[in-house]
Amino acid sequence: MEKTVDYIKSKIGDFKPEIAIVLGSGLGELADEYCEIKLAYSEIPGFPVSTVKGHNGNLVFAKVNGKNIMMMQGRFHFYEGHSMQTVTYPIKIMKKLGVETILITNAAGGVNPYFKPSSLMIIKDHINFMGTNPLIGPNDDTLGERFPDMSEVYTKSLREIAHTCSKNLNIPVEEGIYIALTGPTYETPAEVNMVRTLGADAVGMSTVPEAIVASYLKMKVLGISCICNSAAGISTVGLSHKEVLEAAEKAKTNFKKLVLEIIKSI
Repeated sequence: MEKTVDYIKSKIGDFKPEIAIVLGSGLGELADEYCEIKLAYSEIPGFPVSTVKGHNGNLVFAKVNGKNIMMMQGRFHFYEGHSMQTVTYPIKIMKKLGVETILITNAAGGVNPYFKPSSLMIIKDHINFMGTNPLIGPNDDTLGERFPDMSEVYTKSLREIAHTCSKNLNIPVEEGIYIALTGPTYETPAEVNMVRTLGADAVGMSTVPEAIVASYLKMKVLGISCICNSAAGISTVGLSHKEVLEAAEKAKTNFKKLVLEIIKSI
């Protein structure tokens, strides 16, 4: 980890990131628009490489609305074959670089029948249905507690800021519970019925591991889902990653406006 941190520091100099943003499928354009320093994952010692279309694979550093921002243009997924420790490795790096607040975004399937494709959802809470946990294994007491509290993973004050910003911009947002499954398959109609019964409003294949580790590290966390399709059984058509990217494209204007306003307000 120290080699990774030292390398990044050697490239960003005096730049000290305050806020980090994990950009989900199709949402990486924000990093292209605000880019002062770009480091490809492939050049960073110890850093994994994303293999999914729509995840460019860069760390981007920039001053945005007066704040020093670090952006992950593409994330790592458990379904790619990465361990949970690898999936969440960048979150620990962010903390080592001084980040205290993290915005985690994703493209998700709508389980709540009232949620429309291309809408945005503020994550109130999550359900970890991935069959594992990124904190399994020996605990480093210098990073966090062995048995961390998860009663407020998604910081209430940040959620309130997000709602205020959405009202100011006249951008409608939902609020709900996100459930994470492993993927890479999309859910069957029976699985969607199950997660609805469990209380989920949106379903995806990411975010939860990163949010768990960020909370463990005592970081403030805000999660935003782009509802890119209606999940199987809710939708009458088949699902595809192409559809996800197309919906993210439609939502990106509101997404960028909201994120920029949130950054300004934090």
